[in-house]
Amino acid sequence: MSNSQTLDLGAVRNGQVKTLINTDLAGADLSGAQLAAADLSKANLTGAALTGADLHRTTLRANLRGADLTGANLTQADCRNADLRGALLLDAQVSQTSFSGAFLAGAVLSKLDLSSVDFRGADLRGATLVGAILHQADFSNANLSGADLSQADLEEATLNGTILRGANLSQANLLCVQAEQAIWDGALLQDACLEGTPLEGL
Repeated sequence: MSNSQTLDLGAVRNGQVKTLINTDLAGADLSGAQLAAADLSKANLTGAALTGADLHRTTLRANLRGADLTGANLTQADCRNADLRGALLLDAQVSQTSFSGAFLAGAVLSKLDLSSVDFRGADLRGATLVGAILHQADFSNANLSGADLSQADLEEATLNGTILRGANLSQANLLCVQAEQAIWDGALLQDACLEGTPLEGL
């Protein structure tokens, strides 16, 4: 099954189809779909509606560019190297989710609890993470250029080798952050808490 025209979307929503490798689901309405532990490797979900979908433990190493994941359950989902450019993840559950190597440029992740989430090597240029909770999140070697992290809580996060060029960290909590070889050129740090965080290069 490689084409959404020959696929029973009702069966997908009800969780009857769990193997969706290489499936074309671009623009599909999968709101509330029961896709826990499904395999969506290399699937095309460009612009798909996945609002409120259960994607717990799902393999989402797929094209999700512009997808709407508002309210989705992404707990323990594998989003490594996924294309999530411009995706909406408002009110999503992302505990123990891996976004390592993912493309999240322009994605919206505001006010999410992203504690301990793996963003190593991810592209988050221009992403919106306003007010996000990022306790112990790992952004090693990630690109956060131009990202909006205002009022975000990054306590004990790892920013080793992270590019923060032009990022907005106004009123952010950067308490005890690891930031070896991070690039801070043009970053906005007005009223940010920097206690215990050595900012090399500033």
